[in-house]
Amino acid sequence: MNFQQWSALMKEGFNVTSFVATYLCFLHVTNTYLFTHAWVYGPSMLPTFSVTGNLVLAERVSTRLGKVGRGDVVLIRSPQNPRKVVTKRLVGMEGDKITYVVDPKNSDRRETIVVPKGHVWIEGDNIYATSDSRKFGPVPYGLLHGRVFCKVSDLKSFMDCIFFSFLFFFL
Repeated sequence: MNFQQWSALMKEGFNVTSFVATYLCFLHVTNTYLFTHAWVYGPSMLPTFSVTGNLVLAERVSTRLGKVGRGDVVLIRSPQNPRKVVTKRLVGMEGDKITYVVDPKNSDRRETIVVPKGHVWIEGDNIYATSDSRKFGPVPYGLLHGRVFCKVSDLKSFMDCIFFSFLFFFL
């Protein structure tokens, strides 16, 4: 192999490596700061999500800008197990007065709490099978990872999600 062939091979290798590194950096930035995906499964969010699982897309911009609100479905780092990200509905923001049933399976006893500054109140849609703020209290806002904007159940819903994510990103 002469010097020109060796040089061309090295240049091509560098170009391919540079392209792969750029692509991986783009994926990292996109996943960390703009959009992410999660697999949601279990009974806590019935009937919104299936027990057997749904793929969801979440945008991360709203949580960073403080633009999430009551009723939004959010991805949140579990206060009980920091290795897990769970999906719950945001029910209360800081300063809200929340009245909730303490143990819905066994009694109708209710308690009222004011959500402290810098915290949110989250609940699963299925109050009989969920671990949420009723169990572990208000959650620090910093544990929010993203706001779910799309549930992927088939190819058409996936294409709709992609379309709406481009609209969100570019408008």
